[in-house]
Amino acid sequence: MATKKVKKETESVAPKMAAPAQPEQPAAGTQTATDLNIADLRNIALVIDVASTRGAFRANEMATVGLIYNKLQAFLAKVAPETKLEENKTAEAPAAAGK
Repeated sequence: MATKKVKKETESVAPKMAAPAQPEQPAAGTQTATDLNIADLRNIALVIDVASTRGAFRANEMATVGLIYNKLQAFLAKVAPETKLEENKTAEAPAAAGK
């Protein structure tokens, strides 16, 4: 009598997946195309403003667009003073070194 090998029910039938590759870390001082900065966020706010002025959004979408726009403006207002302070410090540093 021939015997057949039977898989146990507890064995996985699905193929094993390889671990996802880790993304490469850019070298210090370099930017990738996916980095966002404050200027990008200001441009996004400008795009939303222009699009709404030109009627690109339907009436039922305006509340959602407005909510996102207001959140973006609040974030920029919160971050902008910090950014200006950093810019002033870097601009004053060379001037102070020359004195």
